Amino acid sequence: MASYEPLTQSSAVALAKRLRIFEEGAVLASEEIGHGKLNLVFRIFDEKSNRGIIIKQALPYAKVVGERWLLTLKRATIESNYLLRIAEYVPTLIPKIFYLDETLAIKIMEDFSHLQTYRKGLNEGKRYPSLSKHIGTYLAKTLFYTSDFGLEPLKKKLIMQSFSNPEQCKITEDLVFTHPFFDNETNKYEQELQDDVKKVWGDQSLKLEVAKLKRKFLTEADALLHGDFHTGSIFASETETKVIDPEFAFFGPMGFDIGQFIANLLLNMISKEDEQEHEYLYKHIEETWSVFSSTFTRLWQTASVEQYHNSQSYLDYVLKQTFEDAIGFAGCEIIRRTIGLVHVADLDEIQDNDRKISVKRQALTLGKLLIKERTEILEPRILRNYINETQYI
Repeated sequence: MASYEPLTQSSAVALAKRLRIFEEGAVLASEEIGHGKLNLVFRIFDEKSNRGIIIKQALPYAKVVGERWLLTLKRATIESNYLLRIAEYVPTLIPKIFYLDETLAIKIMEDFSHLQTYRKGLNEGKRYPSLSKHIGTYLAKTLFYTSDFGLEPLKKKLIMQSFSNPEQCKITEDLVFTHPFFDNETNKYEQELQDDVKKVWGDQSLKLEVAKLKRKFLTEADALLHGDFHTGSIFASETETKVIDPEFAFFGPMGFDIGQFIANLLLNMISKEDEQEHEYLYKHIEETWSVFSSTFTRLWQTASVEQYHNSQSYLDYVLKQTFEDAIGFAGCEIIRRTIGLVHVADLDEIQDNDRKISVKRQALTLGKLLIKERTEILEPRILRNYINETQYI
């Protein structure tokens, strides 16, 4: 059995040749396309036909920090297991897997390099008319079919064993729910934000609500989550959507994936000055939740294994609690993407420094409001009021 070692462009090509993935006589070339913090990603393609594959390999450390932050290679197996399971529910919204090697932490997938990350496209002002429908469907089906509503409880508990992901969850526990709210060495922010950051650290009512949300993340195992569901984990075009990178997958609270997605749309929204762009992103959030709730409701009514599925009041409670949690988790995500270890290009690439600082102050204020007032935000349209309230900080 081969021992682990990181791939290079040449060894990635050699692997593709050894596995005979391409036709005889193909002239293979390689390009490294990964810009992630935790993995190597190569596109191997035939120079004659341009037909390609994607090879992804987990690294045993975080690229964003270096070899002093060690990571488990088990996350590659978690990611593969997630994609294989979710393929039962949303086969067109994830890449197909062709090959797995647990020892080398490698997976080979269909080529989706003709698509662009949703984050990059949004930052370039591109429009994605199908995406909110795709993402609403993805969230509804993956969360419903892996919950106690769509799975017999015994079967669910057995499946949960293969998605124990403590090392990756610890990263989220620290970087999303803990470090940004304390004076921790991993935090990164501009000096101009020092006073604003100290207010976050000293806000005891805020920290109480974050602690409650962290407890949900730690203890509630509603459904199988992607676990890192931001706009950089989605590749898209006008008609096609692929969700990637579920290496943080675990069983957790249903609102978490939804909240991360909403947060990253809100971050993109406040980075823009054009009101038409704001309106476009509001509609994305509203349609995503509308498709999620209507699809989840249909599945509840037609495919539920829950004895109480005939109770409309119970369904209403589940959806209300899921949205409330999503808003709270969104607030945590917004704050951590502003002053925590890993930021987003949406904010960091604002060229005018004064405006960048102003937008980041708005992000901190918005995040705090979403966390503290999540019980008052009953539907997506109410988010407009909070954006307006923080717009002129």
